[in-house]
Amino acid sequence: MASIKDDRGYNQGFALAHSSTVRMERRTDWLLGQMEITPATRILEIGCGTGEVSYWMAQRSVAQVVGTDLCVPFIEEAREKYRIPTLRYEVVDFHDATAFSGERFDYIVGNGILHHLYEGLDAACASMRRLLKDGGKMIFLEPNLYNPYVYLIFTYPWLRTLAHLEPDEMAFSKPFIRDTLARAGFEDIEIDYKDFLLPGIPDALIKPSIRIGDILEKLPLVRGVSQSLFIRARTPRKDGSLQTHE
Repeated sequence: MASIKDDRGYNQGFALAHSSTVRMERRTDWLLGQMEITPATRILEIGCGTGEVSYWMAQRSVAQVVGTDLCVPFIEEAREKYRIPTLRYEVVDFHDATAFSGERFDYIVGNGILHHLYEGLDAACASMRRLLKDGGKMIFLEPNLYNPYVYLIFTYPWLRTLAHLEPDEMAFSKPFIRDTLARAGFEDIEIDYKDFLLPGIPDALIKPSIRIGDILEKLPLVRGVSQSLFIRARTPRKDGSLQTHE
């Protein structure tokens, strides 16, 4: 399966073959399914790459969407390909305290980005809390360390090199990310095992894989080796309650 590399030569995703497009569109729908959206809703995607998920979120909702990435060529490509009035792309380091000029968001989302920030994950969570409104929600899909393929490529140095992984990126487990979010002050933390659809499989296998995956996600032991962790958590409201509507 061909990968998309950033301007440093590291793998940042999969080329858009039909199966990987279906996979990413499904993930977009999962992200949107966790939201209550009005025209005033503001969504920030960090690590948007070449912009597909941000585009689909803007296309399929009335929200205001901002896609961000550190890779200038990625953002230039996204701006060229995807143009919707409610969508914009920015080259941004979201750790920068001056980023967004005081803007705050109802939702911060990402598809396979937090594990790139593994060594600075506490700081990343603090940045998300700063950028989220009170009661705002973070929603991410991240590689599951207990998936055999994920475990192998992240654990063995020669496979990391073969996969063009960044030196500091690391997949994590459900207990690890739960503890990290709790330490950062997030509440209402939910983490599920999600997705058995492999990118790059033949078109004829896409629908059977989805049907089988939907069953496997319900099996207590088997779901633990799914490809991803589906992570959701909220920031506290000032009055101490959790937000139930936007």
